[in-house]
Amino acid sequence: MPKPVTDRAASLEQLARGGQVALSLDDAIAIALAHNLDVELQRLGPRLADTDLTRARAGGALRGVPLSIREGPRSVTGTPDLLFPSVGFGTEANLSVGSVTSGAGRLPPSQDPVIVAGVRRAQLEQPQPNSFSAGTSELVTKATTTSLGFQQGFFTGGELSVAFDNTDTHTNNRRYDLNPFTASSLSVTFAQPLLRGFGRAVNQRYVRVAKNTRGVSDLVFEQQVVTTVASVVRLYWDLVSLNEDVGVRRQALERTERLLADTEAHAEVGTRAEIDVVRARAEVARSRRDLIASEGLARQQETVLRDYLSDDSGAAPLTAIRVVPSDPLRADLGETPPAASALTEVALRARPELAQARLQIENTRVLLDGSRNARLPALDAIATMRTNGLAGTVNPLTLAGAAPHTTSPELLGGYGSILDQLASRSFPDYVVGLQMTIPLRNRAAEADYARDQLVLRQQEIRIQQIEKQIRVEIENALVALDQARASVDAARQERTYQEQALAAEIERLDVGASTTFLVIQYQRDLAQARSAEIAALAAYAKAQAAVARASGQLLEHYGISARQVFEGNGG
Repeated sequence: MPKPVTDRAASLEQLARGGQVALSLDDAIAIALAHNLDVELQRLGPRLADTDLTRARAGGALRGVPLSIREGPRSVTGTPDLLFPSVGFGTEANLSVGSVTSGAGRLPPSQDPVIVAGVRRAQLEQPQPNSFSAGTSELVTKATTTSLGFQQGFFTGGELSVAFDNTDTHTNNRRYDLNPFTASSLSVTFAQPLLRGFGRAVNQRYVRVAKNTRGVSDLVFEQQVVTTVASVVRLYWDLVSLNEDVGVRRQALERTERLLADTEAHAEVGTRAEIDVVRARAEVARSRRDLIASEGLARQQETVLRDYLSDDSGAAPLTAIRVVPSDPLRADLGETPPAASALTEVALRARPELAQARLQIENTRVLLDGSRNARLPALDAIATMRTNGLAGTVNPLTLAGAAPHTTSPELLGGYGSILDQLASRSFPDYVVGLQMTIPLRNRAAEADYARDQLVLRQQEIRIQQIEKQIRVEIENALVALDQARASVDAARQERTYQEQALAAEIERLDVGASTTFLVIQYQRDLAQARSAEIAALAAYAKAQAAVARASGQLLEHYGISARQVFEGNGG
C-alpha cells in the first residue's frame, strides 16, 4: 500500500533516466495527484469558497463556487469502461445536487464599518425681492461644510450611523446677529427592522451557507481526487495489458518466422509443398501486421497516460519520455469481496457525493429562512439623538438704528464654544419613529418562497436517486468482478490447453501427420488465447478498483488522504 501523498511528487521529467521512466502504479498515482491539471483546477475550489465566507461575514451576497469535476480520458482500446461506464474524454460531470446561490430575501446590512468624510465649498449669490428680510438686494453667502461619519451594520438587521457636521458661513445678510458663524451637530441614528429583515437567523444565513459550501468544496475536491486515482488505475492497467499484448504478438511473430524457416528447409528437400511456404510467409506478414497494430495502440495509450500525469510545465518535451510500467498484471482469485449490503452500508457513509448533497440540502433550508422572511411586511424602528452647536462673532453689517443685539453670550466665541455646547448637549434633538410598509400582493416574495420549497424537494429526491445509483453501481461492480474472475480462470485454462494443442500439432507436423495450415491455425489460437488472458487480467484489476470506488474506499485502498493531497501542493 503506498504512502499518503503529503509532498509534491517529482514530475515525469525529473524521474526520466535515459529517456525512460519506470513507473509503478503507486508512483503514477502520486505523480498525477501532484501534477494533474484537473486536480490543480479543483484545488482552487476551497479557496474560492473561503472568499465567499469572507464576503458573507462582511454582509455581502454569495458569488458561488464550481461544483463540477472532470473525468479522465478514455483508453485507446475502446472497450467498455468498468470505472467510468458512461463518460468520454475530458467529460465534465456535475455530481452535485444543485448550484450554490444567494437565495431570496433581504440582504444583510454591511458588517464592515465605514468612515465617510467630505468637504464642500459653496458661494451663493441670490437677488432679493425684498431688501428688508436680508437688509440687502443681493444676498451673498459663502459656506464651507465638512462632515465626518461612521456607519456599522449588525447581524440583528440594525444599522448604526454617527455623523459630525460643521458649516462655516460668511454672509452679507444685515439681519443676522452673528456673522461669520459656525454651526455644528453630532448625531447618532439607529435603525432596526422589526419584521422583514429582523434577527440573526435571517441575516447570518449567508455565513452558514458559506461555511457549508466550504465543506462542499472540500468534498468536490475529494471527488476529483477519487476520479483522478480511478483514471490513473484504469489507464495504467490498460497500458500494462497493451504492452503485454505487444509481447504476445512479438512471440507469435517469432513462432511464425521459425515455422517459415522450418517449412522452407523441408520444401528444399521435397518433404513440404511449395504452397506451405506461401502460407507460412503470409502468416509471417499477418503476424508482423498484428505486432505493428499492437505497438501502435500501446504507444497511443502511453501518450494518454503520460499526458494525464503531467501539467506540461517542464522544459523538455514530454514526447521524448517513454513511460514503462513496472507492475505486472496478476490476479488472486482466492479473494472474496464483501457482500453487497455491507459495501452499500460503507458507501452510504463514505461517498462524498452523498455528504455533499446533504450539505446542500442544509443550505437550501437555511436560504428558505430568507425567502420566508421576505413575505413579511416591513416595520422599521428609527431613533435619532442629535446635539447642536452654534458660535460666531457679532455681525458688523447690522443696519444703523436696528434693534440692539439679543444674541446669547453662549453663542459668541470660537470653535471651543461649539465643542462645549455639543458636550453639554445644550441644544439637543430627539427623534423616535416607526415606519411600516405593507405589500398588498407581494407576489415576487411568494413565488420565491414556493420556488425554494420546490428546490428543496428536488434535492431530497436527488439524494434518493444518488443512493439508488450507489446501490446499482455496487451491484454492477460486484457482477463485473465475478465475471472478470471467471474470465481469468477460463482464459488461463484456454491458454494452457492451446499451448498443449500447439505442441502436439507441431509434433504431428514433424512426423508428417499434420499440415502447415493446421499449425498456423493453432498458433493463431494460442496468440488469441494469450491476448484474451491478458485482457481478462486487466479487466479483473479494473473491476477490483471499480468495487473500491463504488463503495467509497478507493482512496483508503491506496492509502491516500484528500486533505494531505490538498495541502501537499501548496494548499
